[in-house]
Amino acid sequence: TNSTSDTEMLLNVLATEIQSNIGKSDLTPDLIFNSVKSVHKRVEGSYAAIALIAGYGVLAFRDPFGIRPLVLGRRINNPKQPDWMVASESLVLENNDYEIVRDIDPGEAIFISSNGELYSRQCSDSPFFHPCSFEYVYLARPDSVMNGISVYEARLRMGDRLAETIKKSIP
Repeated sequence: TNSTSDTEMLLNVLATEIQSNIGKSDLTPDLIFNSVKSVHKRVEGSYAAIALIAGYGVLAFRDPFGIRPLVLGRRINNPKQPDWMVASESLVLENNDYEIVRDIDPGEAIFISSNGELYSRQCSDSPFFHPCSFEYVYLARPDSVMNGISVYEARLRMGDRLAETIKKSIP
């Protein structure tokens, strides 16, 4: 390995998969999605990635367990071609006047071409939603919504459950 960065490792695996799939054909959404599918088979762990593929577009994908959040947003400046944005928190979209379209599913990839065309595909053979609780407790801003759940409300509910647990264990 050339680095201790997990982000760089993920990028290198993706680049290797794209290179091995490209052959003599052009880079297409199908080829990109097949490469992400191969990444999912090779890489274990939590990741949500957003990558610019120079001259082609933006690729975003989420690990097959949906451990890390990823949300898709849209802004209508031109009715024929909306602007798209992908972020780890809803707040980023809202602060840039994008409407939240939906969460990207576990194992799903989104490709937005340089022309603004949106493509999506499930790239995991067995996706299973298993988000990380630390996203809600420590990492996300309280005014965000992740996986359709208000971070602030989730923190309140976790605090209530902790209080109930403490009451049961301390007379």
